[in-house]
Amino acid sequence: MHCFAELDSTNITARELAAGAAADGTVVIADAQRAGRGRLGRTWVSPAGKNLYLSALLRCDLPMDRLSQISLLSGVATCETVRGWCTAEIKWPNDVLLDDRKVAGILLESAIAQTGVVQHVIAGIGINVGFAPQLPEMRYPGAALGGSVETALEMFTAALAARLAEWRREGFEAVRVHWLAKAGPLGAEVDVKLGDELVRGRFGGVDHEGALLLETASGPRRIVSGELLGRAA
Repeated sequence: MHCFAELDSTNITARELAAGAAADGTVVIADAQRAGRGRLGRTWVSPAGKNLYLSALLRCDLPMDRLSQISLLSGVATCETVRGWCTAEIKWPNDVLLDDRKVAGILLESAIAQTGVVQHVIAGIGINVGFAPQLPEMRYPGAALGGSVETALEMFTAALAARLAEWRREGFEAVRVHWLAKAGPLGAEVDVKLGDELVRGRFGGVDHEGALLLETASGPRRIVSGELLGRAA
């Protein structure tokens, strides 16, 4: 575990460590980030001493089509951490919401060999513990847990270790069961943004590779990458 008062980004430092001899399970923590990032290039506001900013290095030899499993696995561990304080749900693939307010998010980065095998994954985790940022570009207003950063760190690392061990021992199906039990809004009509395309359908969960299942007016659709915007207006 590498702890810093301030970094540009825990993911950047974890990436630098991954290029060296850093072991599987290496964790980078910062009290503050100068350039924290979320999914889709969005800013992750990271004031000092308020929230949990963490990146975990996971070394693996993983086919590309299984990379989304790590995304959902990370979402389960994060949601389990948040549920130590309150009821929360996962929005596909891995945002954690509390009453439609965002309390945690995940940014995954991977290193892929020329053979197409994923060599390592860096899971960047942000959990709003004592501060809930509010930005104009945020699709969901922020929410904070109101707890201790140290407690959140202890709970998250334990949850991530447990889910990784389960995934390596039993495969993705065990993780998928946990994910579905925490996912929302199952069965509801939702909008999904795929580049410039907006797809509407009934949310049917995820398949055995972690892809989103959507029942649209034109038939079932399987979505590997996109942004679930939430319940349809």
